Amino acid sequence: MKIAIHIGAHCTDDDLLTKSLLKNAGQLFQEGVAVPGPTRYRRLLGQIMVKLKGSVASTDTQDMLIDELIDSKEVERIILGHENLLGAHHRAIEGGRLYHLAARNTSWLRNLFPDHDVSLFIGISNMANFVPDLAARLDDEKREMMLGSVDPRDLFWADVIENIREANPDTPITVWCNEDTPLIWPNVMQVISGMDSEDKLERGSLDILERITKPEGMKRLRTYLHENPFQNEVHRRRILAAFLDKFAKDGAVEHEIELPGWTQDLVDELTKNYESDIKEIANIPGVTVLSP
Repeated sequence: MKIAIHIGAHCTDDDLLTKSLLKNAGQLFQEGVAVPGPTRYRRLLGQIMVKLKGSVASTDTQDMLIDELIDSKEVERIILGHENLLGAHHRAIEGGRLYHLAARNTSWLRNLFPDHDVSLFIGISNMANFVPDLAARLDDEKREMMLGSVDPRDLFWADVIENIREANPDTPITVWCNEDTPLIWPNVMQVISGMDSEDKLERGSLDILERITKPEGMKRLRTYLHENPFQNEVHRRRILAAFLDKFAKDGAVEHEIELPGWTQDLVDELTKNYESDIKEIANIPGVTVLSP
């Protein structure tokens, strides 16, 4: 069995990937791909991970898990996902480190399915966006603790990805930037589902764009795409970029950051670090970076 697992990160798609894939559950099932509903497995996976604490699951435990995940013997690939697999929100930045539990948690997760072909998928975000977005989700005490424990200039996604790879050397990782998702969302859906590039998923391809585009813009975009089908992927992304440039909701593409001591110079430095970070990630063996 092939098992594709979306492991986060926090403050990226907020479970939209699972929701978009579920819209295509029927089409995917015809291709041997199952997208179980989150309530079917998230608590169960967590309970067994904690129980085993990194021990390799027995054949009986694996069979039990697979039986809980799917109802058909025709399935060849299962897609799972939960943004807390690398740690809860308040542990995403802890002790001055980014996802310090990532290696342990993904190793525990991988050991639930030792006899199966597991691959990991993660969306990342510029620290200039990630830290403020994460801070906004924490209560006052945890927010103060997090912000007081770290310099955002010391946080790099490459460290997290390298730690995951070292803990799971046989497990490929696919990475994409959350900032790119309005343009590459269909590609993300397709890659995690294991579909051939010729087999387009019928629904959900505009979900991420719909979140950040004004209603009148989405209406005009759907009409335009219906009357002018895109010629190829590059053409599609150019069309979406043009509509997003014209119809993006106020504050959807760029938003003000209100954290103590944060300046435009800091944001610029974090953005420069992020660009270098992505290049470093692309050079990690066993890692694929999706880009526009």
